[in-house]
Amino acid sequence: MTVRPFVPWPDKRLRTVAAPVEAVTDEIRAIWTDMIDTMEAMPGVGLAAPQIGVMLRLAVVDASDTRGEAVRMANPDILHASVQLRDHEEGSPNLPGVWAKVSRPRAVTVAYLDEMGTRVERDFVGLWATSVQHQVDHLNGRMYFDRLSKVKRDMLIRKARKT
Repeated sequence: MTVRPFVPWPDKRLRTVAAPVEAVTDEIRAIWTDMIDTMEAMPGVGLAAPQIGVMLRLAVVDASDTRGEAVRMANPDILHASVQLRDHEEGSPNLPGVWAKVSRPRAVTVAYLDEMGTRVERDFVGLWATSVQHQVDHLNGRMYFDRLSKVKRDMLIRKARKT
């Protein structure tokens, strides 16, 4: 089990768009395994590679009740998002100790490369959808608090610095 350290906010890597994965290799699979170990140790429901300093478009998500159902994604791309929104308290180990309610589409359809390198399209709903969208934001150099008003975002960052 390898738990990797988190990149602390405001490290510039958290504001950098991650590079596409050219092919799913054993090295990529090993990174996914470390990411799952790291996600489970938080514990959390998702993790994007830039959060641990790996600047590739890799994400893992496991919003199951029992755990052990992590979806490994390379180059995830949201193809469709529902009009209906869902509010959820979001946080990040990169800026620990603070959370904020974020409103995101309740369901999304995502295309990605799976652990075999096959392009898959899958629908995610509820917490799964929230987590996938959160991870795609990380891959695009965005943090969840970027979705807040400037006043709420500034308050959250000030509070985090005091923690």
